[in-house]
This record gives sequence, structure tokens and C-alpha cells, in this order.
Amino acid sequence: MTRVADRFARAEPRRTAGQFVEGLLSGVERKTCWSIAERAGHVDPQAMQRLLRTAVWDADAVRDDVRAWLIEQLGHPNAVLVCDETGFLKKGLCSVGVQRQYTGTAGRVENSQVGVFLAYVSPLGRTMIDRRLYLPETTWCDRPERLTAAGVPDQVGFATKPALARQMIAAAVDAGVPFAWVTGDEVYGADPGLRAELEHCGIGYALAVGCDRRVAVNDGRTLIRVDDLAERIPTREWQPHSCGPGAKGPRDYLWAWITTATQSGEHRWLLIRRNRTTGELAFYLCWSPLPPEHTLHWSLWRRTSQARARRSHYQRRQAK
Repeated sequence: MTRVADRFARAEPRRTAGQFVEGLLSGVERKTCWSIAERAGHVDPQAMQRLLRTAVWDADAVRDDVRAWLIEQLGHPNAVLVCDETGFLKKGLCSVGVQRQYTGTAGRVENSQVGVFLAYVSPLGRTMIDRRLYLPETTWCDRPERLTAAGVPDQVGFATKPALARQMIAAAVDAGVPFAWVTGDEVYGADPGLRAELEHCGIGYALAVGCDRRVAVNDGRTLIRVDDLAERIPTREWQPHSCGPGAKGPRDYLWAWITTATQSGEHRWLLIRRNRTTGELAFYLCWSPLPPEHTLHWSLWRRTSQARARRSHYQRRQAK
């Protein structure tokens, strides 16, 4: 709070902001303005609601201060930026960007807002560093009277979710955030503009794509669907690797790594993940400004593969 105190011109919102953050960090089961206000000793939630609705303070400047502090704690040159969105269920029609749309929060179409977030993952930890609110085009951006009534600034217009991710990545680059890779699901992997911008900036990526994506192989002119490529991989070529522990236990998968035919000097691959139980496949387009042997991830992959080969050789000798 000391780092962001100067972003609040008056003492009252500065004090309320400190109490609000303490409430978010507390053990209160349901964190609402009412419960946080009660914890702070307020008779009603008006001060907390005023902080979020009408109090004058620069939320983006606070975001920048928090990001700078987080990078001091967790910054690492091999960090990964993760793009993803989530939904916030709503009952009314006045919240900015609200409409009936699919949200993973509920797993179905619901009345909700959708926010796009940028996470920072490094060997030292992980955290959120940026956010953007998604504004639907037809129900919001094409209705200026609705934008005005909700207090949306005039300069804010429609942007796709990948475009919002590009804004946040550019802001991280401008702020000097150290990182080497960007990743995201199919929403972001399917956007050619995002991939081209990352390549132009020399930022490596591993972005998910659909099973119908076609990649160049052999002579560079033959395009093959990625799911067809997966069927051609011999069983012995799949390598087991862990994604780390998950909420439902270990996340162990089989992986395959294919160099795709590209122009000279480029380093492109297709990464395929297979569920060891169900056989379900996931596909990732990968690009790096450096050859694979110069990247930390490749060196770890290679050492693991070499160790696996040595174990297999030892086991064959033992069997003989």
C-alpha cells in the first residue's frame, strides 16, 4: 500500500483502499463489500462501494506500481507470459460489457462479463500483472448511448480477445518486464496478428491451435493437418513429461516435438500433447528466435530424453 499511496489524492479513499486490500487477503469466506466493510469496522458498505465506483484514483497507475513490485520479487529472463480469459457471472444489464455469452466459470452460456488477463510465470513464482475488460461489439461497442451511460471512455472501442492480449504484452515490453515466452489457448493461437507481432519483437511462443490447423512439412509446400501428423508418430517417439501437480493430481502427458518446414533462419515446431489415459490430443505452434539448443526449455527436454535413452539402454542390457 505504501507503493501505491500516492495514487490516491485524498486520505479517505487511501485509507479505504488499505482496508479493502486487507479484507481481500483475510480469511473472510465471502469477500463482498459488505463482509470487507464489517471486518474493517464500518457500519455499512458505502465507503467500499464508493472506492470501486466514484472515488478518484488511477487504477492503471496502481496496476503499474503493483506490476513493478511483483517483477522485483519474481522477475526472471526465462519467464513466460500467459494469456487467458475468465467470466464473471452477473444478474443485471448495467455492468460494463455484460451480455449472455459463454463463460468457463459456469461452463455454459450465462449473463456475464469477460475479462482477459495476463499472468507472469517464472521459476520464482507466478502472479497476475495485467487485465482488460472485453466489450462485445454488437451489444456494446455499436451502441454509443449504452457506453456513455456506463461511463466507458470515448477512446475505448471494440477489440478482440487476442487484440487485448497484444495490448497487454506490448505494455509489458514497454515496462521492461523480463520474459522469453508467451503462451495461450486456441483463442490466441488462432490469431495470425498475435503470432506475427511476437515474431517481429523476437519473442518466443507456444500457442495452442485446433486439430484442423495445417502446417508445412517436407518440402515446405505440403500442408498437412496436425491431427494427421499425430497419427503418423510411432509409439516409441512419444516422450513422457509432467506439467506439474494439478488440482486433481499429477498432470503427466505424452509429448511429441516436430520440426516444421520453414524458411531459412526460422525456428518453428509443432508440439503435440497426448493424454495418457484418454488419448486426447492438444496441439501447439511454437516459434523461437534462437535455435532449440540455445533455449532453456530445449536443454531440459534434451537432458530428459538422453536420460530416458540411457535408462532404456541399461534396461536392455539388464534383460540380456
